[in-house]
Amino acid sequence: MSKRMKILIAYDGSECADAALDDLRRAGLPSEADALVVSVAEVWLPLPAQDEVLDDAFSLHVPASIKRARARAAQIMEQAEELAKRARGRVERNFPHWAVRHEAVSGSPAWEILNRAGEWQPHLIVVGSHGRNVLERAIFGSVSLKVLTEAKCSVRIARSAPGRMAEDDSPLRLILGLDGSLGAEKAVEEVAARSWAEGTAVRLVTATEPFQVYGIEPVAQANYEQDIQRAAAHSLGATGLRVSAVVREGDPKSVLVEEAEKWGADSIFIGAKGHRFFERVLLGSVSYAVAARAHCSVEVVRAWEDE
Repeated sequence: MSKRMKILIAYDGSECADAALDDLRRAGLPSEADALVVSVAEVWLPLPAQDEVLDDAFSLHVPASIKRARARAAQIMEQAEELAKRARGRVERNFPHWAVRHEAVSGSPAWEILNRAGEWQPHLIVVGSHGRNVLERAIFGSVSLKVLTEAKCSVRIARSAPGRMAEDDSPLRLILGLDGSLGAEKAVEEVAARSWAEGTAVRLVTATEPFQVYGIEPVAQANYEQDIQRAAAHSLGATGLRVSAVVREGDPKSVLVEEAEKWGADSIFIGAKGHRFFERVLLGSVSYAVAARAHCSVEVVRAWEDE
């Protein structure tokens, strides 16, 4: 990569957040980078109450309830500071050549992560995911969805891949969604630019709809699919990655997740912007649906600079 990568890591001390830290080692990240660990304390310091007044001795009288609330807020902030510091230590041990800092802030987690990202302008935000069932998706949506949909940079929703232990160093398996869009091209470029261990395999997955949906002849569509996969395979193969390709008819929201689960993938890479207008503006976009449903980590790739 031509620029030193900046990575913002959201950490709340949960099992999912710890899994996200372990997942960093499976993301092909550079040996040198700048990282910022952010922990958010969900507290708001009470504003001065109307009965906070100067007494006869010209000293401020603060109600006991306000004192307790402020003491509790300070305690929670200290806990967030300790969490961020602990996570920073883990990141430094795993990436000794990274320049790592940590911060604790207060407020709403999703908004504070986005606000800090807006100030620091990272290339990648890493957040943990709480799972795939209905209740867990509701939790996922409260923070991860907001970050995923509102961030101006790439976002990695990190999970522990089933069957892979934290210290497992066997070759990685990556799924890369291809649809011929600029977003997919950015995902190919990002994967090709990462630093992968020898033996890492990437599977190119293109999901197609019935031929009549596109209004073109079946042969023309098949040729188009082969062309976009051939170009991606050439680019990725030149970096030493082991490349295979799959074309399946179906909704990409389901096809990508199913292929990743069947193949035992460690992560899925997908462009933030696909071909179809409605896929880009509706809540049910491919990137969100895949991030919410996948059994493994999902990285939604955006360009490093707005284009």
